[in-house]
Amino acid sequence: MVETLAGNMDSEELALNDKLVYINRVSKVMKGGKRLSFSALVVTGDGNGRVGVGTGKANEVPVAISKASANARRDLVKLPLAGSTIPHEIRVKFGAANVLLKPASPGTGIIAGSSARAVIEASGIKDILTKSLGSSNRINVAKATMLALKQLRDPKTELARRKPATKGQETVAND
Repeated sequence: MVETLAGNMDSEELALNDKLVYINRVSKVMKGGKRLSFSALVVTGDGNGRVGVGTGKANEVPVAISKASANARRDLVKLPLAGSTIPHEIRVKFGAANVLLKPASPGTGIIAGSSARAVIEASGIKDILTKSLGSSNRINVAKATMLALKQLRDPKTELARRKPATKGQETVAND
């Protein structure tokens, strides 16, 4: 199970790296002319299984980036890693973006598009295969990748959850 770090750990204690993935200029037509604003997508992670994605909107680019960074730090999650890859294959849909993540053998590297690559690199995963299906919207692909990583389960704890150990009883092989 993926734990959210909001209540458990202060994000200032961690050595987090922010990566700006995308800035979008948005114009709104008003009575006096066009009004410009900016939206930013930022990925933050410690390279050791903790990652977060955030978006921010403001009238200036630096303010939008700082808002996005604050949102990403607020939504940090701890991922279950299996060595340098993920424990199992997963496919997730977010909006019209569909993302497939597959574990890869050591030495494969990160095979991913720009938004998914930013999220995966920030999390510290070294070997993974990904495919973005459906929409190529950078924000939705990043959020779909994040949702897929949140849904990953640790095989040992999942096996213990499904098959609880019985007390005092041992299985006897019938010979």
